[in-house]
Amino acid sequence: MAEFSNETIDTTALPRYEQVPLTSLQSKYWTVVLLTITAAFVFVIIALITLLYLVDEVVEQKPVLFGGLGVLFLLILLLSRISFRKKAYAFRQHDVIYRKGIIATNTMVIPYNRVQHVALHEGLVSRWFGLAKVEIFTAGGVSSDIEIPGILKEEAEDIKQLLMGKIQKQL
Repeated sequence: MAEFSNETIDTTALPRYEQVPLTSLQSKYWTVVLLTITAAFVFVIIALITLLYLVDEVVEQKPVLFGGLGVLFLLILLLSRISFRKKAYAFRQHDVIYRKGIIATNTMVIPYNRVQHVALHEGLVSRWFGLAKVEIFTAGGVSSDIEIPGILKEEAEDIKQLLMGKIQKQL
C-alpha cells in the first residue's frame, strides 16, 4: 500500500498569469463599438423627437433633455473606450486567459480540459470589418464563460479549431 503524502506547495514558485503577454482586441473593433453606440443613440433621439412632436404640450426643458442625452452619450463612449482597452486574451498550451473590466479588472483562466463547447459568432457590423466573436463554454453553464469579441475572422476560426481539437483529445 502506498504511503499518503500531502506536501506543502511553494506558491511563490508557481507560474504567474499576470506575466503572460496578452493580445489586445483588433483596433477595427473600436469602430464597431462606436457605430453600435451611435446607432442606438440616433434611434433614441429620433424616438424622443417623435414623442415630443406627438405631445401637444410644449416641453420647455428640451435643451436640458438633449444636453443630458449628449452627456450620457459621452459618458458611455468614455466607459466603452476604457472597457475596450482593458480587454485582452491569450491562448497558452493548457489554458485560455481573458481579461476585462472597467473599474475592477476580471481575469479568467480556463483550462482546456474544462471546455465543453466553442462557438464563433459574427454580428452584422462586425462582419463588415471581418471580425468575429469566440464564445467558450464550460460544463454546467447555460451561457458562455468567456466571450472574446473583436478577433479577425480567420484567427477566430483558427482558435475555434484549436479548441475543438483540445475537446476531441479529451474524449
